[in-house]
Amino acid sequence: MHPVTRAALAVAGGALLLVGVALLVLPGPGMLLVLGGLVVLSRAVPAVARFEEPVRVRAMQAVEASVASRWRIAGSVLAGLALIAAGVVAGARLVPGLPFSGWSTGSSLILSGCLLLGLLVWSHRRVHGGGSTTEDRT
Repeated sequence: MHPVTRAALAVAGGALLLVGVALLVLPGPGMLLVLGGLVVLSRAVPAVARFEEPVRVRAMQAVEASVASRWRIAGSVLAGLALIAAGVVAGARLVPGLPFSGWSTGSSLILSGCLLLGLLVWSHRRVHGGGSTTEDRT
């Protein structure tokens, strides 16, 4: 692999990993981003690949838990909509004196809300979808 490609993958994987770690305590799909960061980073640093499977198992458990009940789904949808609304409020500077207001903050909140809703749909389809799996056949 070309050194520039390896460096770009390392930077992208590291960034995804750091954002994922931050989202473990903030609202968002932290485990999935940690997994994505490890997958990308392992392309640049093959030794990182050994951490993928344990994180993949934990991420899929988190996916299943996120759509385990209607209350969790409703809470996640409300959190996503709240992030989008907060992004519009921050971006349009609707609250005077709000720290860090502006479209840089607003757009990141809107993106986080959309990402949360998109991953919620993906999680719901993966767990409750109509597709046949090997577990269904046994």
